[in-house]
Amino acid sequence: MSTATPPSDAPVVHTVTLVGPRGFGATYRARLAALTAQGRVRLGAVVSPDDPAGLDDLPDGTPWFRTLEENLASEDPAVRPDVVIVSTPIHTHLPITEVALRAGCDVMLEKPPVPSAADHATLLRLVEETGRLCQVGFQTFGSTAVAEVERIVASGEIGEVVSVGTVGTWTRPASYWARAPWAGRRVLDGVEVVDGVVTNPLAHAVATALRVGGVRRTDDVAEVEVDHFHANPIEADDTSSVRVVATSGVTFGFGLSLCAPVRTPSRITVYGTLGRVVLYYETDRVEVQLPEGVRFVQGDRVPLLDDLLDVRERRAERELLCSLDATGAFTQVVEAVRSAPAPRRVPEDLVRWVGEGGDRRPVVTEVEEWCERVAARSQTFAAAGAPWAV
Repeated sequence: MSTATPPSDAPVVHTVTLVGPRGFGATYRARLAALTAQGRVRLGAVVSPDDPAGLDDLPDGTPWFRTLEENLASEDPAVRPDVVIVSTPIHTHLPITEVALRAGCDVMLEKPPVPSAADHATLLRLVEETGRLCQVGFQTFGSTAVAEVERIVASGEIGEVVSVGTVGTWTRPASYWARAPWAGRRVLDGVEVVDGVVTNPLAHAVATALRVGGVRRTDDVAEVEVDHFHANPIEADDTSSVRVVATSGVTFGFGLSLCAPVRTPSRITVYGTLGRVVLYYETDRVEVQLPEGVRFVQGDRVPLLDDLLDVRERRAERELLCSLDATGAFTQVVEAVRSAPAPRRVPEDLVRWVGEGGDRRPVVTEVEEWCERVAARSQTFAAAGAPWAV
């Protein structure tokens, strides 16, 4: 059943509620401003437990509600939304999205969608039951570079795909973990949060690697093995390896850390029998490596909120670029992180601290080299022999 708005010569202006205007919500505020200038949307309301009056880029007089339920119950039809953006902590996504869907709204849901496989299944049922649209905010899924990698793989240009390796070596200071009560937590007040390097800051790396390797939905995944650690004084992981085996037989290796000496561009390498293709997803750049030479392709992106509006208006006669269903495989990785034993501490003799105060951060010895190794070999840190995992 289609839920899109019937095509018309008259321009469609969507009334949007932004739930969670702070933090990553700033990105949505900026996109909403651009879409408002184009005449495509109108910001009907902002939902936040705190007064958003200090956010200078919100239009003057934007209605504010503490909960989405209050917004939807308003007697003023001008503030009741057609589309709801959910940009809130991970553990709040399901209940807020359920309220929006049951009210007949389409949803732009920030990644990761939910903290467990059970919640993902529940949300899928809600989407089917309500017949509404739910786009998930893996912005890389709107990249033409990702589409180009998929085209190259499907063409057979690099031969048969053997494995996919992903390296993400970033840095995060102490202030990052202090920014919110849920940051760096696996459980908060009895509610599973499942924050950490795999599920949040480098979630794009995981979801995008699975996608270009042909693994999108829950039943595309045969096995997930997690080997996770932390150097920071947090509950969650900041240095992790993940090994995924697809039902197709393709293996995936992930070497991910927020404790590198310097931040380096994340990259996903698809290894084929005839060559390889490397995706630098942060900059939408593709490098194709073949025996006869190397070529580069520069892509761009379609903002996923724009895509949601296009599908809603039937401007795009296709599925959403990042439907909830297409995040099923990623959620199997989240589930493996959630259900795994608590991350182990990296031994102190393998950690060097740099910076002061809020800028203080750990550097794990040779973490870049070990992340490269597990990604290339589709191994865990333990299997590869990393010193903190033995």
